Amino acid sequence: MRCPKCGGSKSSVIDSRQAEDGNTIRRRRECDECQYRFTTYERVEERTLVVVKKDGTREQFSRDKIFNGIIRSAQKRPVSSDEIEAIVSRIEQKVRSSNENEIASEYIGGLVMEELAELDEITYVRFASVYRSFKDVSELESLLKQITKSAKKKKEQ
Repeated sequence: MRCPKCGGSKSSVIDSRQAEDGNTIRRRRECDECQYRFTTYERVEERTLVVVKKDGTREQFSRDKIFNGIIRSAQKRPVSSDEIEAIVSRIEQKVRSSNENEIASEYIGGLVMEELAELDEITYVRFASVYRSFKDVSELESLLKQITKSAKKKKEQ
């Protein structure tokens, strides 16, 4: 592992532990040349997943694309990056456990929407407005009514 500070090719592992998602090992390293400490993450190399988009095009599955979409929806909301990372990890785990090599983008979008509905209603609405590309205000109004009903049920329980 090359040192990000000096470029040295030798480093020692100081500490290793399992990351929160359970699928990643977090390692603290120290460069043997300049003693700079840095963190690396080790994860199993998974099979390549292809996402089939609505228009029929295909692209490689990307955790970062899901993460960035949620980040944009959660701007100025009380949602931490750790919560978003946990959501992305759960979604990736569900997608990979399906044992399919090609996954419909609608399936992934649905998983994101389920997670966001539980996390933060405003983030959910923001994501849904882009994901579902509403054609008029009545579609958005319908979604808001659904959210209001589910929020009332949660408060009653």
